[in-house]
Amino acid sequence: MSKTSRSVKVTIGERGLKVGSLRFESDGRRQSSAFEYDPAWLTYEGGFDLSPTLPRRPGPFFSAGTRENPRAALPGAISDATPDNWGRSLMKAALGGGLTEFDFLTLSDDRTRQGALRYLDEDGRQLADPARPLSRKTFPLEKLRALALAYDRDPARAEAEAAELTGAVGSLGGARPKANVISENGLFIAKFTSERDGKPIERVEVATLNLARDAGLRASQAELMLANSPYPVAMIRRFDRRAQTRIPYISARTALGDPDHGTYDEIAEVIRRISKAPRADLVELYGRIAFTILIANTDDHLKNHGFLYMGGNRWGLSPVFDVNPQPERQRTLETPISELSGNTASIEALIEAAPFFDLTDGEGAEIASRIGAVIRDGWRGRLAEQGVTGPEARLYEPAFLNPEMKVLERITPGRLVPVTDPFLPVDRSPGPGKT
Repeated sequence: MSKTSRSVKVTIGERGLKVGSLRFESDGRRQSSAFEYDPAWLTYEGGFDLSPTLPRRPGPFFSAGTRENPRAALPGAISDATPDNWGRSLMKAALGGGLTEFDFLTLSDDRTRQGALRYLDEDGRQLADPARPLSRKTFPLEKLRALALAYDRDPARAEAEAAELTGAVGSLGGARPKANVISENGLFIAKFTSERDGKPIERVEVATLNLARDAGLRASQAELMLANSPYPVAMIRRFDRRAQTRIPYISARTALGDPDHGTYDEIAEVIRRISKAPRADLVELYGRIAFTILIANTDDHLKNHGFLYMGGNRWGLSPVFDVNPQPERQRTLETPISELSGNTASIEALIEAAPFFDLTDGEGAEIASRIGAVIRDGWRGRLAEQGVTGPEARLYEPAFLNPEMKVLERITPGRLVPVTDPFLPVDRSPGPGKT
């Protein structure tokens, strides 16, 4: 099969400052690329490294995909803006099979593509700038929801719906139905309820993000729309936009160098190297791990953590997003606390790992205890605000009052009573009303 080669100019932000160039090659089996900084970006006073693994220097950076991981064909800082399962399935349905990583990147809508990087063809024209607008006036939520439901119900017979949705979805990740919505208040992600949902997932996500803010964490702003319908929509404000300004963004996976696996203590090490406020970000990250454990969130993979550019070649943790309590799942972490603890979702392991986050055991125990108290006292109220009460709320009780809450009962000021104390056994059995 013959090899094809395509090139684009890489720019950034509304001003379209030149950053570099990207050359992509594919022979149908293998995909690869070479990114090179523009000389002007290397000398520009406001220039910065697009990621820790793309330091500003002359010469190309090579990336190669594999059959198992074709997305590695693009550098992480660029690949972060390609869609995941939901967006890819729409693009395949609307545009046909055989799409390359380059296609997934450049055919995503420029206005809503994640982060601040933008792409021009060899004639300097902006790539993927569809004529149809994505505003609430021309794409009301009811219409987007109907399109999403039709496609989700039968993808093979929803080619027209896929074509309509492709422009609205852009580079969004994840596996659930969603779309971008431009409103007078900014850019939002609309997350749709699926007919296959056995739980009120979108209602609970909005409630959980509000609960995270109650716990003192920086969380994405969220609200529920069409709340009185059977298929409500969660509206999540995009944090990589500030009015008309695009904010550079990289995932934690990219910050770590695109590993197959990563750990929270490795994210902590990256924070020490690239953060504008490392102490604050380390405390924030530690609190997020505690929150993840104590709400039984099992979707904490490396692409669900990220960094926003803060200026001066420094980054900061992005707000919390994609947190979904899972009452029926085995309580494990997608991202381990460290190699020592493995994937166990354990508050005790987190407190023992506090020094990895520049905290003492006592500080770690205090943070976990404070967050646990907010969850224990506030989860029912936050769910009720979003219409989750009665049997549905009881369905989620094992997530918010999971066995790790019992560990918090052994915390005394400044320390965690060791589990080996024979007079204080840990009860990890389900509580009343739990199975």
